[in-house]
Amino acid sequence: MTTRVLVCDDQALIRTGFATIIDAQPDLEVVGECGDGRAAVDLAARLRPDVVVMDVRMPVLDGIEATRLLAGAGVASPAKVLVVTTFNLDEYVYEALRAGASGFLLKDAPPAQLLHGIRTVAAGAALLAPEVTRQLVGRYAERIRPAGAPEGVPLTARELEVLRLIAEGLSNSEIAGVLVLSHETVKTYVSRILTKLDLRDRVQAVVYAFRHGLVA
Repeated sequence: MTTRVLVCDDQALIRTGFATIIDAQPDLEVVGECGDGRAAVDLAARLRPDVVVMDVRMPVLDGIEATRLLAGAGVASPAKVLVVTTFNLDEYVYEALRAGASGFLLKDAPPAQLLHGIRTVAAGAALLAPEVTRQLVGRYAERIRPAGAPEGVPLTARELEVLRLIAEGLSNSEIAGVLVLSHETVKTYVSRILTKLDLRDRVQAVVYAFRHGLVA
């Protein structure tokens, strides 16, 4: 199966570069390109791509609002959005993840990472590297964490423990090592957490944990 990709970036050179890299792969195909968020929303509705590669800062409609319209809460058929940005836009990336993005990459990432990111998001997984989780979301923890103890979180003590470790950027294998559990058991806990909290993926789980003050 060929993964159909829509590329949205207001810089023509970057847009063309991404498209060239993607189209060179036998399993990937660029079905559209655009330079602003409004065009991305319109093209996505018409072309139904498997993945939208989305810039953050763009004219007309920025990538955050475009992501919210494509993949946010209440969207009947949410798109899979891979945000591309730079570290000096950390806060914008956090907001994009809240808006429904499935992950993000840095614009200076090597081509192999871009391709891996597209395939990962297309497969329904989240692309949120542990080290980037710590640097990105952790940096804004104080701003986004509510005051007081968390209330109304429908998880068991063990599930809360797993969720906190996810939010701290640990992979399933690392969580298994910390809690002395099998990898499959951790996968089961992660699945239960996502189901109970009605979350789509690990990215949303990280945002949820910080929003509810579950991470110290």
